[in-house]
Amino acid sequence: MQQYFRQLAKVWIQKIHPRVASFVAFFGAVWLGICVLTIYGLAELSDGVLEQEAFSFDESILLSIHQLANPWLDQLMLSITRLGDPTIVVSLTVVVFGFLWWQRYYLEAKIFALNAFGGALLSYILKLTFAKSRPQLWDQLIVENTFSFPSGHGLGSMVLYGFLSYLFATLYPRYAKTFYGIAVLLITVIGFSRLYLGVHWPTDILAGYGIGFLWITVCINLLRLQKRAKFVERQQS
Repeated sequence: MQQYFRQLAKVWIQKIHPRVASFVAFFGAVWLGICVLTIYGLAELSDGVLEQEAFSFDESILLSIHQLANPWLDQLMLSITRLGDPTIVVSLTVVVFGFLWWQRYYLEAKIFALNAFGGALLSYILKLTFAKSRPQLWDQLIVENTFSFPSGHGLGSMVLYGFLSYLFATLYPRYAKTFYGIAVLLITVIGFSRLYLGVHWPTDILAGYGIGFLWITVCINLLRLQKRAKFVERQQS
């Protein structure tokens, strides 16, 4: 038994640990930890939705937010929520892709296109998979015909504005804090607007954020890996 543990320790030190260490060093221990927690939270939410369980805090949060309703906020939230509408998202995606290609950031443009397309596909497939009904707690200002879980606006805003903030922060590091600050603000207010308008449950928004975060994590690290590969290739040539 003692010899077995020695051999196991030897394998860990020589084979597994260096790879794990390099993996964590590349992706970041904190980032990996957040991803693990996000996956766990999504699993819990998804299980509840599939079992058609009602989350007790969903309705109470929506009703509390609705108490803030007034004509001025109605118009403000209608304007904010349009920032996550497909028309705006697709238009902005095309403009940004064109700008990146024009500036010869070809790799960034390709990963950005993959990020946007993948996010839209995830939203479409997951909505059909869970087929959760939207809340109907009061007379709503807008009508949504798609399913509720996960929030397409939550997922889309995280995918679009979250990835854009990282992309432009790396291209123009001098303004990194500004880019990240704007992204956090946009993602937050778009999600809140969906709750204010009563077209999503809070758990829908959380799921949209979580799925979007995991997807941009994949795309960001794919971009980093591609850049590293190109750098190594240039060094060797």
